[in-house]
Amino acid sequence: MARGNPANLALGPGYLYIAVLGTTEPTDLTTPWATVSAAWTALGYTDDGSKVNYSVDSENVEVAEELDPVAVALTSREMTVDFALAEITAANLKRALNGGTITSGAGIVTFEPPDLGEEVRVMLGFESEDHTERWVFRKGLQTGGMEISRAKGAAKATIPCSFKLERPAAAKLFKAIMSTARAA
Repeated sequence: MARGNPANLALGPGYLYIAVLGTTEPTDLTTPWATVSAAWTALGYTDDGSKVNYSVDSENVEVAEELDPVAVALTSREMTVDFALAEITAANLKRALNGGTITSGAGIVTFEPPDLGEEVRVMLGFESEDHTERWVFRKGLQTGGMEISRAKGAAKATIPCSFKLERPAAAKLFKAIMSTARAA
């Protein structure tokens, strides 16, 4: 007797897309991303697919009359999604470095990181290589480190990206706070 459901297995690489916050999301598996909205930009192929991490921190609620906690309160939660971009392009490098300016010419590339507070938050779209699933992450900020190893021979180089995910509704409040702070 077979166990599990092989149709529920999702393995391997795929394609990564980004868009500005609030972009129309796909509603099926067949409509091309650019047809859903011209705002979806293809970043290209991912090396190993994605890695989604979710963690919750909690604290016991205790009262003097009880030995055991009477409740467990959630104090924070965090969700990240990691990709390894297999296509090393200026657009992918800029995305991995969270915005900024990249200029190139005559074989020389210059990167200027974004000013503090000018980091770019984006929507992320991932489509599996076999086109059987799509994931949309509505608001992400690239965080963590990035390391590119270039080597001769068959060794491949990738651009690792880690995005912390945020609630899109919080963007309105954050924008209002930042606008007020800049005006002061």
